[in-house]
Amino acid sequence: MTDSPLKAWLERDGRLLRLSLARPKANLIDAAMISALDSALSEHLADPALACILLDAQGPHFSFGASVEEHLPEQCAAMLASLHGLIIKMLESPVPILAAVKGQCLGGGLEVVCGASQIFASDDAKFGQPEIKLAVFAPAASCLLPERIGQANAEDLLFSGRSISAEEAFRMGLVQGVDQDPEAAALNWFDQNLTHLSSSSLRFAVRAARLQSIERIREKLARVESLYIDELMSTHDALEGLTAFVEKRRASWKNN
Repeated sequence: MTDSPLKAWLERDGRLLRLSLARPKANLIDAAMISALDSALSEHLADPALACILLDAQGPHFSFGASVEEHLPEQCAAMLASLHGLIIKMLESPVPILAAVKGQCLGGGLEVVCGASQIFASDDAKFGQPEIKLAVFAPAASCLLPERIGQANAEDLLFSGRSISAEEAFRMGLVQGVDQDPEAAALNWFDQNLTHLSSSSLRFAVRAARLQSIERIREKLARVESLYIDELMSTHDALEGLTAFVEKRRASWKNN
């Protein structure tokens, strides 16, 4: 479909699946984008010839994040379930997922990227979880970032809501490398390291490397999702922060 939020195609004799977010400049991780990503993975992951996936985005920015409207009480349970299902599917991918990030990679965009094995960033890339500024938190990032960059660095980003540069992300271990052309860097990594491997044996290596971490993340994600829906969303400030953002006004906190 010409209006699909995602472009998907195969390269490298069918060994590399390309996925590109295709609704610039925001490339919102909304219900339509989540569904398109999930469908593309479901369609291709069982292909025994597939050895790798490269996720990138059209336009100057990877993603401004999730749809704030879909975080409001009427939709947030369904939205979180679908987003977290997608992230678990990425973590359980039998082949490595590479991500090439340019510009802003925020909120739900960073959560999706954290489902990848390796992240390659452009010089101007910015990474952040700004949810706390709206008086909510990032459930998936609360589970994924401590695994990737350690507890202290994860808490820095999750509690402050600040964005970090590609260089700082590299120093934290969030990204694999910084390059003017992160797509080319990711493709070069595939060509240099994976193209001649047995895709069958690579799948066993991927399973072995992530087995225990996936179990931890799956268990924690269920508990954090419940914390968000059953407790956070019953507070005044969470609803006020989201509503104020949608209405483009300053939020008024009651600290409860």
